[in-house]
Amino acid sequence: MSARRILVIAGSDSSGGAGLEADQKVIAAHGCYAMTATTALTAQNTLGVYDIHHTPPPFLRKQIDACIDDIGVDVVKTGMLASADAIGVVADAFRRHNISTSVVDPVMVSTSGSQLLPEQAVDTLIQQLLPLTMVLTPNLPEAKLLLKTAGISFQEPENVDDIVSMAKSIQELGPKYVLLKGGHLPLTKGRLVSKDEADRDVVLNVLYGDGKATFMETDYLTSKNTHGTGCSLASAIACHLASGMDVINAVKRANLYVEVGIKTSSDLGKGNGPINHFHSTYTLPFGPGGFIKYLLERGDVQEPWKEYTQHQFVQRMANGTLPDENFKHYLIQDYLFLIHFARANALAAYKSKSLVDIGRSARQVVILQEEIKLHIDFCKEYGLSPADIENQEEDQACTAYTRYVLDIGQSEDWLALQVALLPCLIGYGIIARRLYDDPKTVREGSKYWKWIENYVAQDYCEAMKNGSELIERHAAKQSVSRVEELAQIFIHATNMERGFWDMGIRAGSQQR
Repeated sequence: MSARRILVIAGSDSSGGAGLEADQKVIAAHGCYAMTATTALTAQNTLGVYDIHHTPPPFLRKQIDACIDDIGVDVVKTGMLASADAIGVVADAFRRHNISTSVVDPVMVSTSGSQLLPEQAVDTLIQQLLPLTMVLTPNLPEAKLLLKTAGISFQEPENVDDIVSMAKSIQELGPKYVLLKGGHLPLTKGRLVSKDEADRDVVLNVLYGDGKATFMETDYLTSKNTHGTGCSLASAIACHLASGMDVINAVKRANLYVEVGIKTSSDLGKGNGPINHFHSTYTLPFGPGGFIKYLLERGDVQEPWKEYTQHQFVQRMANGTLPDENFKHYLIQDYLFLIHFARANALAAYKSKSLVDIGRSARQVVILQEEIKLHIDFCKEYGLSPADIENQEEDQACTAYTRYVLDIGQSEDWLALQVALLPCLIGYGIIARRLYDDPKTVREGSKYWKWIENYVAQDYCEAMKNGSELIERHAAKQSVSRVEELAQIFIHATNMERGFWDMGIRAGSQQR
């Protein structure tokens, strides 16, 4: 595979946290090849920008042409363009070199508040460069300035709809997609613009393009180390686009990269320090703590995962149309499944190499004992006695699934066994949360509401969290080839979970 070539047209940050220096770190961390065309030199650090020395536009043009004419380019990423003349040079280069894939970060004001683009140059940006842009990545102050300069009225954002409206208005200025970054506008738990620091709960990035908005939420992080986040985000998007990823997934992956970069940053300087650009060298296709999310976003996982978590058995529980006999059959088979689930966890204790992991698996068996008791009590409400349950023949779907899990436990390592159990661990919680939050789900008089409540309860959510965190710690130590093997185990186990729902739907026609 040839190197993925990224040309960055931006200013230099002498302190290394933003600008060309940050861009090159991000691109290297993603395994891509960085080229640069310098628009300006800055004297700056974490406290601010002290001076700017502009590159003459004719020389900027020569830099761009020298890179593209010789090495070629897959994606162009722009940052600080510094002047109207520089913007004109870049727009002309886009046309001359037929640049179709670009990420334009409309850098106007630095994190420390320094003006990096004269206001009179903003109109040039709008008129000449935006119509040639694939992805534009303004923050809120930049979005306001763009709209104001274009003479477009907007509502001072108070909620998500206002933010989407701004993104849509900017997108209509020419770029195919607009990523309106929410770092300057954290939201409350109720998804309103926060008024007080104590109310800040999430950061919402809104991607608008192709007539629809895509929302990307991350937890609000209290950190002063946000210098260069915009540059880093745009460069990460460019890298994912160069690898062939679509815009939505490229932006999602880049968001996660920056989020982890903030979380793992070290304090440097006296002001706004830089993020950690090398939290992951991208030998693995995910950053620390991102293995499960990576699995769920894989193209070969999404369809089986959807078939499992949005199965008609689940949907009929939600709308109350699932026949009693089908649910009773499912409950019986689920009891038999839990027995084997306990066996699998006992096997996991044996396969574990650390006392902590052995103890965790042993505790899981004890927890399952209690869950089985509750399951029996739950079955009693449907007229099923322990004898009814224990004398029932195991369905082929239950046999196929549980023996697959136990076979993985016998033939593979501890982590493979945990991944085989993962669709069950997180799937029920994800399904129940979706049904619980859906206002269309029948609550009053529903026979299945209690089942939904069981899997959104705090103890189950805690078990999901603990199990997931343990898997994440081990996954970060794996090789690329091993990650691929684990993904195939996850896909097969997910298909087995879907088979369990298939069994529940078939049961009504098999009752004697």
